[in-house]
Amino acid sequence: MIALLQRVSEASVAVDGTTIASIARGVLALIGVERGDSEAEADRLAEKIIAFRIFPDDAGKMNRSLNDIGGELLAVPQFTLVADTKSGTRPSFSSAASPAEGEKLFNYFANKTRAATGRFGADMKVSLVNDGPVTFWLQVSPQSKS
Repeated sequence: MIALLQRVSEASVAVDGTTIASIARGVLALIGVERGDSEAEADRLAEKIIAFRIFPDDAGKMNRSLNDIGGELLAVPQFTLVADTKSGTRPSFSSAASPAEGEKLFNYFANKTRAATGRFGADMKVSLVNDGPVTFWLQVSPQSKS
């Protein structure tokens, strides 16, 4: 699973002109599900995002997590994060999970983190005020079974 994290002062997502989710200070996480991902990857990604220290402490160093600051999480499904862009000028989505599996794992992740969410498969308008800007790419892959 892949997450593109953005530290935000505020963020929201709208579908058909109606805001369906919004947060104040926290993290906007765009989430991509890859073929082969399972609840184990969703668990590891959720734990990592919640504990990822990207908020400043009293000395101004990135040393506080979402939990530490009592921040909010807005999770937005974004299958384009798993695109293969290595060759040509058209992205390939062959590494993406099927829509049914992607939705299942995104919903599992959102429930685990108690995140506000976008709507899987919808044409969404995402608005944010990036704080910093601070943006990180996180990826967890299936662990080998040796």
